[in-house]
Amino acid sequence: MPPEPVTVISFPEATAVAAPRCASDLTEQRGTRRVSFTPKYGSDAVDVDVRYLWCGAPNAPTVIVQGGISADRDVCAGRERNAGWWHELVCEGAAIDLAQYRVLCIDWLLPTDLGDVPSVSSEDQAAAIAALVDELGIGRAHAFVGSSYGAMTGLAFAAHHGDKLKSLVLLAGAHRPHPLSTAQRSVQRGIVRLGLESGRTDEALALARQLAMTTYRGSEEFSRRFAAGPELREGRFHFPVEDYLEHAGRRFVERFDAQRFLALSESIDLHDVSPESVGVPATLVGFPSDRLVPLADLCELQRRLGNTATLEVVESPYGHDAFLKETAQIAPVLRRALNDCR
Repeated sequence: MPPEPVTVISFPEATAVAAPRCASDLTEQRGTRRVSFTPKYGSDAVDVDVRYLWCGAPNAPTVIVQGGISADRDVCAGRERNAGWWHELVCEGAAIDLAQYRVLCIDWLLPTDLGDVPSVSSEDQAAAIAALVDELGIGRAHAFVGSSYGAMTGLAFAAHHGDKLKSLVLLAGAHRPHPLSTAQRSVQRGIVRLGLESGRTDEALALARQLAMTTYRGSEEFSRRFAAGPELREGRFHFPVEDYLEHAGRRFVERFDAQRFLALSESIDLHDVSPESVGVPATLVGFPSDRLVPLADLCELQRRLGNTATLEVVESPYGHDAFLKETAQIAPVLRRALNDCR
């Protein structure tokens, strides 16, 4: 794939839109850089095209921000998009203030990007970001803020490229996956593989996403939202939660494909970083209702990290998805963490 041209944008004056916009003196690069590194499950170095966004105040410290497996590089609003997947926390005046920082975010790599390798690892994602940091002349990032799979990648970055980083902020992600969470994702991958084999890929991917939603969200939220009784429709009883899950499945199929899902889901379960190898200060954020990343795993991570680590516990009914839903509670935690590493 030929490298995507780098687009350097000076934002126009902000206009009234649904999501925050960047001010006129902020700039954006959205493009592709070719970098080289050796994949964890490969034997030779490969050239990889990394699709990235680098946005914020010119010459300001860079904060790397990465989300879950369904997130892309568009973390914030921009000239051609009214929102990003974390725009409430990444914009001018927000917790990750684009008037004070530049934010760097990439699209996740897949095994096909790396040549003949059986899987892509969180270490590979970290290596790509580290190489991109060099390519862009950043030198040392102010912080790596990672959520879910992004937190796993952040740990891998700190463990293997700690000289390029001042501090680490991890939300809903640990040094290894919990075995029960791996079991749940394994069933999801089995559903998708069965769909590929039977020619019913979209149905299978939607069903896998529906199952995933039952692990992302908390029991309290489901109890509150879907307590009503079933309705008799089209010859069978439909439960209130089914409409929600089916809608989530359809939306996921519209923007994701089966092979990407299989690769990134497997990458989560291959993740394994020794906490003792992390030498930068860290702020951990956990949610007691999160069944995918139990709070006990973050307590263990905090004890074992090789530098100062604090654990912030945020109460939420939203389970693993609290890092997306509880922006008001998370904002002061991010501000403190970024200010502490100045």
